[in-house]
Amino acid sequence: TTFWGSVCKMISQSVSKSIGWRDASLAHGSVLPRERSLVRRHVLSPASTSGTFSDICNIRIAAAACGLNAGVRPSRKIVCLATAAANSSNLVPDGSVSVVLLAGGVGKRMGASIPKQYLELRGKPIATYSLEMFAKMREVSEIVIVCDPSWRDVFEKCFPRLPSHIKCKWALPGAERQDSVYNGLQQVRSDAQLVAVHDSARPLVTPQDASKCFADAAQTGAAVLGVQVKPTIKEVDKNLNVIQTLQRSKLWEVQTPQVIKPDMLKEGFELVKSKNLEVTDDVSIIEAMGKPVRITPGSYTNIKVTTPDDMSIAEKFLDEQAAAAKVPATK
Repeated sequence: TTFWGSVCKMISQSVSKSIGWRDASLAHGSVLPRERSLVRRHVLSPASTSGTFSDICNIRIAAAACGLNAGVRPSRKIVCLATAAANSSNLVPDGSVSVVLLAGGVGKRMGASIPKQYLELRGKPIATYSLEMFAKMREVSEIVIVCDPSWRDVFEKCFPRLPSHIKCKWALPGAERQDSVYNGLQQVRSDAQLVAVHDSARPLVTPQDASKCFADAAQTGAAVLGVQVKPTIKEVDKNLNVIQTLQRSKLWEVQTPQVIKPDMLKEGFELVKSKNLEVTDDVSIIEAMGKPVRITPGSYTNIKVTTPDDMSIAEKFLDEQAAAAKVPATK
């Protein structure tokens, strides 16, 4: 009790000094449940030093707050999830977000007989993980599912488990991603403040990361979850001769959701059609308009399942989450 009391006190002090949130004491109840178990496993038990990248990030947070050496140099500020949620509540009212869930892909790289998003991951179709996650978020009022009509039953089986206020709609997939997004956008309610476009092949997105992205989009107009790249990236010519080594600190791998104000996205689609542009992600439309896009730091566990190897990785992440959830919180 004394140890964790010290941890909470240090978190509050650190949050107050570095971020200036008014109620840093909220960190006591919201930052630590998972980090406690990680500190026990990796900090208090030095023999156990393995873990996923997401674990290591969380160890950094907890260990930095505790003043402990986790064998990893702390590299990010402590985030108070409760305060972040309060900030999101101020910026993003309840029920103001419409989700466009893209589930029309073919998934050729998976080499399966059915589209990848409908393969089962630990007993559930991949696409249903994010459907259920978004449905439980207070900011979300509706989910527009973009899929071939022949696969609607996969989602309909989940409807009884969704909160009663969530409205689900359908849209047809297009020839390209941007066409599918456009079709989904046409079904979005007229008073939605934000549209969140998400790949259904990303089953591990968390509500905490999505809420942060909502808040950033509410402020900026457009935001996308992303993570800094870890490998060294080189630009090459057509003969594979190196032109230059890109500065890794400036490179981010974008994920989903990609969250945009509806009017801005509609304006962007008008530009795309008038100039016959091809874009591979949604915020590229906003970039083409010359308007700012914010990167919201996300999680490395929010992978897109496109190959059999990705399935194995996703299963491991799910198993780790389940194991961590079973660790009782220390009083």
